[in-house]
Amino acid sequence: MLAGLAFCSAAVQANARDDYKQYGDLKVFYSAFPSTFISPEIARANNLTRGMDRGLVNVATMKDLGTGLPTVVSGEVLNIMQQSQKLSFIEIREGSTVYYLAPFDFDNRDYLTFKIRIRAKPEAPAYDFKFQKIMYIDR
Repeated sequence: MLAGLAFCSAAVQANARDDYKQYGDLKVFYSAFPSTFISPEIARANNLTRGMDRGLVNVATMKDLGTGLPTVVSGEVLNIMQQSQKLSFIEIREGSTVYYLAPFDFDNRDYLTFKIRIRAKPEAPAYDFKFQKIMYIDR
């Protein structure tokens, strides 16, 4: 299980140059990818549904690289018709790594806008950001 979940963490770090925001000393890494990128065993262990038209958005926050911070993460994803899906994030922990995954549905060549809100602590300020991605169904 850990090896499969490490993929999600590695994917975030591999895309760090493109999928990264910084708010003071808080670093936020994010990505979106088809759910078929994770193995069926990992999906089952984390109660995630895999499918050709299902994706996952991944968010990780940290102050020091490699050490994740527990964070409150919420958001939504919108298609070009402004149809919205609420994102429900689940927390994944692997040693010192903490990240959050949320499933979403998509159509082939779907141009999606992800609106994410993070809060490192309940009393800390919230940070909002958005990113866009075209999702493809792998047939």
